[in-house]
Amino acid sequence: MSTELSALAPLSVARVVLRPKKALPFYGRHPWVRDSAVARVEPTSIASEHFLDLDGQTVDLMNEKGKFIARGFYNSKSRIRVRLYTWSPLEALDEPFFRSRIATAIELRRQIGYQPGADVENETPRPMVGALSATRLVFSEADGLSGLVVDRYGEYLVVQITSLAIAQRLEMIVGILRELLEPKAVVLRTEKSMAQIEGVEFTEGKIWGELPAEPFEIHEHGLRYLIDLDEGQKTGFYLDQRENRRAAAAYCSGRRVLDMFCYTGGFALCAAALGGAKQVLGIDTSKKAVAQARANAQLNGITNVTFDVGDGFQTLDRLLDERSQSEQAPFDVVILDPPKFARNRSGLNQALMAYHRLNRSAIGLLPVGGILVTCSCSGSVSHEDFQLMLSGVAQKSGREIQILQQRGAAADHPVSATCLETEYLKCFICRVL
Repeated sequence: MSTELSALAPLSVARVVLRPKKALPFYGRHPWVRDSAVARVEPTSIASEHFLDLDGQTVDLMNEKGKFIARGFYNSKSRIRVRLYTWSPLEALDEPFFRSRIATAIELRRQIGYQPGADVENETPRPMVGALSATRLVFSEADGLSGLVVDRYGEYLVVQITSLAIAQRLEMIVGILRELLEPKAVVLRTEKSMAQIEGVEFTEGKIWGELPAEPFEIHEHGLRYLIDLDEGQKTGFYLDQRENRRAAAAYCSGRRVLDMFCYTGGFALCAAALGGAKQVLGIDTSKKAVAQARANAQLNGITNVTFDVGDGFQTLDRLLDERSQSEQAPFDVVILDPPKFARNRSGLNQALMAYHRLNRSAIGLLPVGGILVTCSCSGSVSHEDFQLMLSGVAQKSGREIQILQQRGAAADHPVSATCLETEYLKCFICRVL
């Protein structure tokens, strides 16, 4: 063993050696080492002679010549064999490391104004009396903490885990969050599909503190929303669309709006209250989400919004059939914010076909000069993929689509320049001729 490797061994239990010519992305600080890039795994001096179970353990990533590249956590069950966290051979992945990374992430949100009692308009903090801010405090790879998402809803925290190593360190992470933020409660969430891939097993729900007996309020752009931390999708609310909801509302004045996949009514309520829409129809497949959307409309005293339960594709097909019987287009603005259609590049073609079908149906409901707000939260669908999909819709439909704005996630969802997969959200505001 070389002197260099011996010096590194105490901070890891194994060395993951890459195949020849596979090291370049990791010198470029990309955090995901896929199984296809790995040549072999070797124990270090602190591993047992029987080569202990490595899943979730600290390992060093080496090139084919045995030189250190980075350090991360290993998982034999996942196609992402190693998640990288540091490129310093002297940095241990211990409690001080996580404390520093989490504190740095929280400080960013404070600097940009995403904190309790603040709203964000044109990137400038604006005080809101009595507001309970909803903010993404930690955004996985974008904050150097692959597999960890933390959202704050007022005095409550929701932790979402998408990696085995983070799940194994949950108690430590919750302790750090309690110390830094002093929340009333911490709730655990996970994506079931990701949990299966990572080999993570735990029960969702409250893991510390006391939750409110009933849904409580958060405020966004002066609107009030009820949050149910026990039953909500994802971490409770789609925080990433915060600024996009306001931007879309600016095109809705006096217009009839269709909000597909409306969840608890974010786009729909903004269109009515902020944008001055004439009338709004919101559709979602979840009965619980629709009930919550109706409650949110009532909470804000908004009476020109209707919410119904329905499948997105089937509802669009029905509306198109009705459109064929009428000379007038039923809507002036259509908003599409569907769930994730692809979890990796292998599902890209199928996802793009689904987006094509949705968007082609949507523009069929619009008159000349109508507005299409179309979104994708599929990280494997790139900005260019999505734009080319819209080009195909324009060609097949024989209608011109003018892209007026190309938007992404809110500023509390930063993009890592070395992990472009963090730029997952696309929101295009278009004019249809």
